[in-house]
Amino acid sequence: MKQRPPRFHLALLNPEIGPNTGNIGRLSLGLGARLHLIHPLGFRTDEKAVRRAGLDYWKHVDVQEHADAGAFFEWVGARPLHLFSARGAASYVRCPFERDSVLLFGRESQGLPAALVSQHGAFRIPLEPTVRSLNLANAVAVVAYAALQRVEPVLFD
Repeated sequence: MKQRPPRFHLALLNPEIGPNTGNIGRLSLGLGARLHLIHPLGFRTDEKAVRRAGLDYWKHVDVQEHADAGAFFEWVGARPLHLFSARGAASYVRCPFERDSVLLFGRESQGLPAALVSQHGAFRIPLEPTVRSLNLANAVAVVAYAALQRVEPVLFD
């Protein structure tokens, strides 16, 4: 059975926590998105590690791993790239999501590097000032459903 092209791409730069990535993998599968994991990772993704974690759906996730950030940005090429950071200037609802967009998120402990945010700009999820950021899997879910609503509005009728 031929796999259809992904609606959009969810990319994690150096994720550190396996269960977050597992949740995002399930989300990617449910949304028809491709998940990109940019090394180094804080966990293993080999078959034994995935089986031990109980991720029975992982074999169905459309996942692509990149050796490092350079390889990832080379893959991005001319695709629309949108960064998401607590330091972003505009709300994620202002993001011009479109089919084949690449949505990039940073690691759990530090987010995206400031240099990347300065270079590309970023969108943020509004939060009360007492909260530094959302859990990575939650942040990706909030943004991913906004992207899905934009690229497949018929699913929300």
